[in-house]
Amino acid sequence: MTEPVPFRAGFVSFVGRPNVGKSTLTNALVGEKVAITSSKPQTTRRAIRGIVHQATGQLIIVDTPGMHRPRTLLGERLNNIVQDTLAEVDVIGLCVPANEKIGPGDKYINEQLDRFPRAKKVAIVTKVDATSRPAVAEQLQAVSELREWDAIIPISSLTNVQLDVLAKELIALMPESQPLYPSDAVTDEDLESRISELIREAVLEGVEDELPHSIAVTIDDMTEREDRDMLDIYANLFVERDSQKGIIIGHKGERLADVGARARVEIEALVGKQVFLSLRVKVAKEWQRDAKQLGRLGF
Repeated sequence: MTEPVPFRAGFVSFVGRPNVGKSTLTNALVGEKVAITSSKPQTTRRAIRGIVHQATGQLIIVDTPGMHRPRTLLGERLNNIVQDTLAEVDVIGLCVPANEKIGPGDKYINEQLDRFPRAKKVAIVTKVDATSRPAVAEQLQAVSELREWDAIIPISSLTNVQLDVLAKELIALMPESQPLYPSDAVTDEDLESRISELIREAVLEGVEDELPHSIAVTIDDMTEREDRDMLDIYANLFVERDSQKGIIIGHKGERLADVGARARVEIEALVGKQVFLSLRVKVAKEWQRDAKQLGRLGF
């Protein structure tokens, strides 16, 4: 008689340079959008948990801000989130894209992993759909030379290549445990937080390189309409300077209207009903460097 397979549950965090696909991978494994994605660095600003359910175990993915050298108080606080998270997780997955040579940023992050001896280390070669098989093989070899890994797995989040293999390997590295979350949970983020992130994601598209860091979103109010199945949301977009306010609003308010339209589509998909979204752009001067303002904005 075969021994029953023990149930395993635990925490994994993906690390890597900006745009290696950490948040996209999180969403693909969870099967639902729990982390916003953008081509901008430092899109993720807090530890967001996504929960993967399998017959053999439960995987809690902690999506964190990217490791970077901070230039502001906000940057320092984001780095602290990363350090605190990595000190607690069971597995750390270093994400390296298949279509880019390993560079100084990858090597720096790999070296940082030595500071977290508790966690098992897995290398994940992402975006294998974006390059040739020989290039993927070359990258796998290069990654294997960085350190001794518990596993090395090539994947594509966009085309679902080997995501099942990755989930299985990660669960196998977790401790034996009862499930840590209910079977229907996909994240521990509350609705207000998820909505504010979807708004920020819509704002990030097409803005100048420096501007993304200056954008913060807060929700003033969310109310259900009594006369129809509709959710009214009143939100604020904070920037650091008046010139940035003009960029966000755009000519005759066109850019802000576009942001609202794109955010509304995502929010309606999340809440399953029509949404009225009111956005106001406000200036909080140099908020990234101001401890009081950071507190008010939720950092």
